[in-house]
Amino acid sequence: MTAQKPARPERGDPETASVVDVPPFKPSLVKAVFRDVTLMHVSRPAAWAAASVTRTVLTEIIDGARRAAAEEARKKLVPGDLLSAIDRNVEVEVGTEWYDHSPTFRGLTGVLYDAEGVIVPSRERRGPRRPSAVAGAHRFEAGVRKLLRSRGARAVPALVRDLDGIASVFLTDLARDAAMVVREGGIKRFGSVHLVTPGEPAPPPLLKDPVLSLATRRGDRRTIGGDDVLAATTIQLFGGDLRQRALTEAREAARNASSG
Repeated sequence: MTAQKPARPERGDPETASVVDVPPFKPSLVKAVFRDVTLMHVSRPAAWAAASVTRTVLTEIIDGARRAAAEEARKKLVPGDLLSAIDRNVEVEVGTEWYDHSPTFRGLTGVLYDAEGVIVPSRERRGPRRPSAVAGAHRFEAGVRKLLRSRGARAVPALVRDLDGIASVFLTDLARDAAMVVREGGIKRFGSVHLVTPGEPAPPPLLKDPVLSLATRRGDRRTIGGDDVLAATTIQLFGGDLRQRALTEAREAARNASSG
């Protein structure tokens, strides 16, 4: 008697599938990025939370690019779709250090002049040298490709490279902010921003603002915990739907990591 292979589960609609089921960025990669910017220990819940936030942000960008491509009856995503996604949704304008590096964004970041009136080349605008997320962007390619497949999307190599870069820069910035939260004992300088469409009423204030609940941290000053990553998320993302979703999914990821 021939053994039957277990039935392969049906793939859901990429627009409605939960990104919680897709872990493209491994905690080991997250910890490597954190080591690039801080000597602090990174807890397991913190690593899973940071991976979750990065996944949520990249998913939103990819879905926006998919919608832009669909309007032109294209199945393969191109850099122009990325620009359209960012133009339509300011919440996904993250990882901006990458914009000066990528040809996709050339001409969109403005021209910078020095004191002599000479144009400053884009690669000289970054200031003092520090660990570069741009140099490590290639580490995200496998995760980005996995995330694209999970959303039913295909992309040209140039767009994959842009998504790699944005993911790397975003996670690096998230790591720096999480380390700052630990050093300063909480969020000291940031508040909430609510995005409102012109002509529509402002949303009611949240009963428990995530910024207020994370304003003061507890614990030692040597370990980055899950709540520190959540606090950093409120700094990196605007106070819209994307931030709320990122926080919710990151809390779940951190909780699962703690109980696993």
